[in-house]
Amino acid sequence: MTSKVTYLGNLRTESVHLKSNNSFLTDAPVDNNGKGEAFSPTDTVATGLASCMITVMGIKANDMGVDMKGTTAHVTKTMASDPRRISKIEVVLDFPFEADAKTRKILERIATTCPVHYSLHPDIEKDITFNWTNSN
Repeated sequence: MTSKVTYLGNLRTESVHLKSNNSFLTDAPVDNNGKGEAFSPTDTVATGLASCMITVMGIKANDMGVDMKGTTAHVTKTMASDPRRISKIEVVLDFPFEADAKTRKILERIATTCPVHYSLHPDIEKDITFNWTNSN
């Protein structure tokens, strides 16, 4: 097993990663009867895309001798209705280091082939922006 999710009441869950015992809460969003005091389940999906992208880029960057420490991603999730679903995920990646054109191309390709990217339904629009420190 990977994780255990427990319903805590009031539209809140606790998810526990069984190997590490790390946990996080989710709440239903305000626009869907919730308090919005934590990530919603769909927030975790959208955020998971950015986390996966940065992780696989970090793996490749390590192989290339590139330090990605300090890289950030800003995530915006757009919902649709009928049925209620994620319709768009925007990820803006900001890199605090310089990289040549070849390195940028390799890391960008790796990011858009991460497992979460491939696992999301093809109808979900993925708008990815890469902001590099330099323009070599």
